[in-house]
Amino acid sequence: MSAMEQHVHDLVGIGFGPSNLALAIALREHHARTGQLIDAVFLDKQPAFGWHRGMLLEGTTMQVSFLKDLVTMRNPASEFSFLAYLQDKGRLLDFINHKTMFPSRMEFHDYLEWAAAPFADQVRYGSEVIAVTPVAVAGTVEYLDVVVRQGDGTLTTRRTRDLVLAAGLEPILPEGMVSDERIWHSEELLDRLPGLRDPRRIVVVGAGQSAAEVTGHLHTTFPDAEVCAVFTKYGYTPADDSSFANRIFDPEAVDHFYAAPDEVKSRLLGYHASTNYSVVDLEVIDELYRRHYQEKVRGTERLRILNASRLVEVEPGATDVRATVEFLPTGERTPLDADAVVFATGYRPADPLTLLGAIGEHCDRLPGGGLRVGRDYRIATSQAMRCGIYVQGATEHTHGLTSTLLSNTAVRVGEIVQSMADRLRSPHYAFSR
Repeated sequence: MSAMEQHVHDLVGIGFGPSNLALAIALREHHARTGQLIDAVFLDKQPAFGWHRGMLLEGTTMQVSFLKDLVTMRNPASEFSFLAYLQDKGRLLDFINHKTMFPSRMEFHDYLEWAAAPFADQVRYGSEVIAVTPVAVAGTVEYLDVVVRQGDGTLTTRRTRDLVLAAGLEPILPEGMVSDERIWHSEELLDRLPGLRDPRRIVVVGAGQSAAEVTGHLHTTFPDAEVCAVFTKYGYTPADDSSFANRIFDPEAVDHFYAAPDEVKSRLLGYHASTNYSVVDLEVIDELYRRHYQEKVRGTERLRILNASRLVEVEPGATDVRATVEFLPTGERTPLDADAVVFATGYRPADPLTLLGAIGEHCDRLPGGGLRVGRDYRIATSQAMRCGIYVQGATEHTHGLTSTLLSNTAVRVGEIVQSMADRLRSPHYAFSR
């Protein structure tokens, strides 16, 4: 089929988590406001909408205000706001009486599912993108072919003028570590727990929010098991969510960060790492300490805090796994026979170039090796590339700490839609459509 015969989308979005869901909403609202329709389809390898389902633990709350939902920072009157969701569910007054800015993670996930439902006709679930290939016309890349593997193994292709990559985050395991029935990343927690029968000991590795939440959840879920929290710090570090520090997540801060010299970018990321990386909400820390202390009072310590320590070896056995922990100040090593080892060791943004293949040759790089990304989140490309490739996530080096967070999502997608709309109105795109 020739380029002129195949249907061409204005946009294909890869992934349909919160970022591209927010983009779909922004596209719909742009159409309602301006009359400009941008033909978009979204592809997601999951069988249905889901966002970190394995960590929807009972009692856990969001670390960001409900006002930083999918839309409010961009359009407070949107019908897709968290408040509109509460009204639709008949819980608005109940939530107000709850006197909190931070809904439970379960409720926020329900909000996301509610917001995603009206876009069922634009999303193809069970569609894994395995490649993106350039389509050249007279030496210029005019279109991109997105190759998709469906759930039944068949391959299909979507052709598009623009692409938005929002493939989310990849779980990190220590080098050489492979997940199996007794070694997990924390993202798998709720999927794995049903297979854990009457455990004697579970080891949790990590010092961030997920690690603390997993430790608390396991300690509650298995009242006869010993839970060992292993981390290199002396204690969990409180997250800095103070009012002034939170300004690093403001839309204006993205402008400041983007325009700053590289040295200043690095300093800002270092100064404010405590707002996001390897830190824990203070109330979670206090609750774990309370449990730990009460067990000392009772003389039975089931929650063991192995601080200033690191995991040096994991040796799977026939019925358990042996984890060897080293106490850093002395070098003393302690073997722990456990039913499971859970690594709450964080995530990294998916590399956009993994899918782009040959298209990567057209993408510009910064002196440090990272992708050169415009203020509108579009990857800078060669003159031979007419297509726009936008990224949501993987832009911390250019746009700052909000790259992978909800805080600026509503504003970011508005900027992407405006950039895309302006490009589609250009004479070249008007002709090609």
